[in-house]
Amino acid sequence: MAFDAGFTKAIINELSASVTNARVEKIFQPSKESVLFVLRGERNGADRGATMKLLIDAGSANPRMSLADPVFDNPKVPPMFCMLLRKHLGGARITSVRQIGFDRAAEFEFEARDELGYLTKKYIYAEIMGKFSNLIFCDAEKKIISAVRTNDITSGSKRPVIPGALYTPPPAQEGKRLPFGVTEESFVTEFRNSGLSGAKFIMNTFSGISPLVAREAALCAGEDGEKLWAGFSELVRRFEECDFVPVMLKKPDGTPLEYSFMPIKQYGDAAEMTVCGSFSGLIEEFFAARAHAERIRQRAADILRLLTNAETRLTKKIAAQQADLEACRDKESFRLSGDLITANIYRLSRGMTEAMLPDWSDGGREVRVELDSRLTPSQNAQRYYKRYAKCKSAEINLKKQTEIAREELDYIATVSESLTKAETENDLSEIRRELYESGYASKMKNYHAVKIPAPKPMEFVTSGGCRVLCGKNNAQNDWLTNRLAGKNDIWFHVKGLPGSHVVLLCGGEEPPASDFTEAANIAAVYSKAPRGQKTEVDYTRVKNIKKPPASKPGYVTFSSNYSAVVTPDPDAAERLRKRS
Repeated sequence: MAFDAGFTKAIINELSASVTNARVEKIFQPSKESVLFVLRGERNGADRGATMKLLIDAGSANPRMSLADPVFDNPKVPPMFCMLLRKHLGGARITSVRQIGFDRAAEFEFEARDELGYLTKKYIYAEIMGKFSNLIFCDAEKKIISAVRTNDITSGSKRPVIPGALYTPPPAQEGKRLPFGVTEESFVTEFRNSGLSGAKFIMNTFSGISPLVAREAALCAGEDGEKLWAGFSELVRRFEECDFVPVMLKKPDGTPLEYSFMPIKQYGDAAEMTVCGSFSGLIEEFFAARAHAERIRQRAADILRLLTNAETRLTKKIAAQQADLEACRDKESFRLSGDLITANIYRLSRGMTEAMLPDWSDGGREVRVELDSRLTPSQNAQRYYKRYAKCKSAEINLKKQTEIAREELDYIATVSESLTKAETENDLSEIRRELYESGYASKMKNYHAVKIPAPKPMEFVTSGGCRVLCGKNNAQNDWLTNRLAGKNDIWFHVKGLPGSHVVLLCGGEEPPASDFTEAANIAAVYSKAPRGQKTEVDYTRVKNIKKPPASKPGYVTFSSNYSAVVTPDPDAAERLRKRS
């Protein structure tokens, strides 16, 4: 992310054009670190009295300032900071918005009336600096009235932020200077003497430039000082001329990756660049997507915990069963000892502790047999036969139980794979329902079965025009393969690994070879197949797929299959995906 000085300048330019001369109608404080101003635009201005919402968030997770329309649950009792702002800024007019120096800080100047009705100035300073972000409220003399975060010199801070102290801007970064007024000769000389890469040199020398923007300025420069200067001077020109473009970079799956105030080319085909309508819209879309992903991750935590515990339990169980099976492998030696005692019983008597007996099935080789001195030879023989029978029975049972445990472990792996593909609350609900029906839900706290909408598998369109559907979880896999797909459609699944069921809907027609390859790639991408390695994918007509009675969700058997070998290509799959 790049909420650096350049982006701050861009967003402040946008805010200044929109909120200058707007009046404060309402003030809310949805969280400890964020404040929402409901503004009424100037009646004769560009917004013609429109209502706007100015969000200033100084939280460490998503610090920003923008025109937004967020959905928040406001606290029933407004916090003291909110009450203070309402007292001083209710009905106030924003007279200016400006950047403080070339830093990630903005000054909002308000014209308000004091207790006696006289006009006075008030200031809010928004410092958007990651975990050091702050929101500071000051009077006309720029003395601090209150702040979201306060500190004094005893806390080790370089500047006090306490009521009554004079507001001072954030301290400059040590060893860095502003990027303005630099000559080509001094820049190139300093770069060559630094021994640093181009991006590292720009970041270490000049303030206000993020790693993303520094890398972009140094793109294709290598160690060429003149090329690096060209990229750097173009960057400075954007700052000076306010030549800003709201740009978002997205991963092939549509997930926001970065945002910036200028075109970004360093990711090449690994990211798609889109230009947004405004800087406010850009960062709100970015943070909304990130918050959604975080919310999904948090709400999937109980499922992940259950699956992890189940996997650990089953792994230990299988290891213990394998150890017991290993012990049973000596069962033939018990049977042989019983046979040797029986064949040589005339040579043995009670009280003996061992005997060397010939094994005529092995050329008369002498075999040492341990005996229990308290038992007769016949009883010793029976003791060995019983141990043999016990081991034989245990081996059969252990093999069966190990197979069951392995099947359950494989099933847990498929659910874990489904969890990585969950994109919505409904996807998580489907997984929870599946676990509930499989007997796991009782182990998930506060779970109750809920009505879930019809499954919505991922949809793709091949270059040949055929639809391809891909299940996100076992419930969707069952529905897709056993209910939706026609018997002559073509089914794909990665060989020997957990993965999605993929169906190429062809209505009995024979698709072109490229469609087979694309569908096989989708099956490989949405599986646990390692990236960058050739992967075998099975495919067959849906009529050859069978679901055994009482089998786990997503489990099927098939016959008359063919195989395709592909290298998973997520970008190629994403280009074919149809998003609603």
